Amino acid sequence: MAAFLLKFSFFFLTPLLFPGSSAAARSGATFTFKNNCPYTVWPGTLSGNGVAVLGGGGFELPTNASTSFWAPPGWSGRFWARTRCLFGSSSNSGTCATGDCGGVLRCAVGGAPPVTLAEFTLGGGSGGAGNDFYDVSLVDGYNVGIGVQPSAVATSGNCRFAGCVADVNARCPAELRVAAKSGDTVACRSACEAFGAREYCCTGDHGLPATCGPTSYSQLFKAACPAAYSYAYDDATSTFTCAAGTTDYLITFCPSAADGQSKSYPARAETDIINTHAP
Repeated sequence: MAAFLLKFSFFFLTPLLFPGSSAAARSGATFTFKNNCPYTVWPGTLSGNGVAVLGGGGFELPTNASTSFWAPPGWSGRFWARTRCLFGSSSNSGTCATGDCGGVLRCAVGGAPPVTLAEFTLGGGSGGAGNDFYDVSLVDGYNVGIGVQPSAVATSGNCRFAGCVADVNARCPAELRVAAKSGDTVACRSACEAFGAREYCCTGDHGLPATCGPTSYSQLFKAACPAAYSYAYDDATSTFTCAAGTTDYLITFCPSAADGQSKSYPARAETDIINTHAP
């Protein structure tokens, strides 16, 4: 579990880690992205298994807008928000203050830390058999709050809201802050990114669950966002599952407290969706 949470690493949940996964995925899932932030964001998307590139790898999402993409069974990948981007009107080239993916609109690599991540494996990964697994991670730091809400109403298990409602930038310690030229905080680094120490990165002699526990910094993230990963081995309260093929997912940037308390959202019936299409 911890491997994908470490800095710059790339790992997605597999059924080998969750042997109870047995449901068959038949229809994939629709991801709806909604921007509740009072500013435009540029979501980045990255496939972990090459099954499909959603949204062309990245796109612009104005405030209050929504858009949707269908992902096939077995898809795995991650999503994040980029902020304060400057892209030419007809160019794929540009830069973002946070979450930049190599200076392009359509990402082929992950977002540069610090960045909040939403991570998914549909149907247990390639082959499409098993549960959906998902999480929101602050292990690579924080730039924008993200909430993940399944459309299914869970009667049991862990198919429910995951994410970070709190504004971590507002409570970020001075030694972790990333400031814009204007001086305001645009992101909060992880302790691993800031200091590189093994106890913060869960590497070396701290590379096992028994030897790498929460720190004062990860506890700050966890207190702000109980339903998100705060450090590499923060599995127990941070990994969520739904029966594959039974639900779609609403991914909200800058979610509200009400979003975090909602049990579900209407599947494929959002009135503010501006487009719905396959990848």
